[in-house]
Amino acid sequence: MARAVDVPAPSLRQRPWVRLAAPLLLVVLLAVLPLVLPESTNETLARIGVFAVAVLGLNVVMGYTGQVSLGQIFFLGLGAYITGYGVQQDWNIVLVFLLACLGAAAAGLLVALAAARLGGLAIAMVTIALPIVGVPLAKRLSDYTGGSQGLSARFADAPEATGLYDDQWQLYVVLVIGGIVFLLTRSLVRGKFGRAFAIVKGNEAVAASMGISPYRYKVLAFTIASLIGGVSGFLYMFVIQYTSPETMSFGHSIELLAAMVIGGAGSIVGSLLGGAWYVLVPELTNQVDSSLTALLQGVVLLAVLFVLPGGLASLVRRLGRGRRRLRAEPGPGASPTTPLSTAGSATATEETGTEKRGHA
Repeated sequence: MARAVDVPAPSLRQRPWVRLAAPLLLVVLLAVLPLVLPESTNETLARIGVFAVAVLGLNVVMGYTGQVSLGQIFFLGLGAYITGYGVQQDWNIVLVFLLACLGAAAAGLLVALAAARLGGLAIAMVTIALPIVGVPLAKRLSDYTGGSQGLSARFADAPEATGLYDDQWQLYVVLVIGGIVFLLTRSLVRGKFGRAFAIVKGNEAVAASMGISPYRYKVLAFTIASLIGGVSGFLYMFVIQYTSPETMSFGHSIELLAAMVIGGAGSIVGSLLGGAWYVLVPELTNQVDSSLTALLQGVVLLAVLFVLPGGLASLVRRLGRGRRRLRAEPGPGASPTTPLSTAGSATATEETGTEKRGHA
């Protein structure tokens, strides 16, 4: 007689009502928070959202596709300059947004077409040149960029019909645009393109043998990352309302890369954590000792990577695995049981042995 098999009850996260209620609760929370938080907190959260989008773009090309890119800050700066110039020329703001995105994507496509056939350090060298060339180029094109003085544009005032303060309006815009970008990117990396990115990252020879063109998907990843960089540039100008050649400096590019590694490469949540690290850690280290800011940031970086090599996002996965192991361990009074498959195998072995003795 077959024994009944105990089917474990689904965890709380796997229940249908939780999967429906959690996103709704998150949307309600994000809609209410800007109304109750102080102005300084809203401004900080808006800046975190700007750089979280920038880290997300870097994650597409490095975390998911495995290609080295040290020029993501260039596309953020390019999007910011296009936005500032368009606002000063009184262009339609929707047109300005599209131009910032498409202009950065076009620049990224041109770089990718030349760099994607290369590998390893060669790609790194090409992308390193972007911020190095971008800073003097921005200074020279002073008619469009303001030169060394930079470019300012104020267009983030809250419409009177909304009844919102400026800081609340800015945070809502960042949440809406950034949230759409994160959802679209999540769908991308979880679909067929994401699987192709993962195969290219693992082994380009295997990808080619499976009919997946490494060159095509590397170009696609670079272009998408550049487009997301243009979005972050638009949001940067929307929130900061000022940009200069120093925005595209190589030092900021390294800080953006460190933020991606700290948050967690190849992780959507890691991009959010990376944006928070990019904004909050320099402020905290400045409060400790402004002359030791770089040293303290390096110490924090090494400490986090030593404890969590996968970044801060891996901490959530570790906690989840720990809870599952605790649930799987039998209690102190539990009696050992023999799996059905093992018992069945033993019976079949005994019957086979009896048949052999009978034939003998």
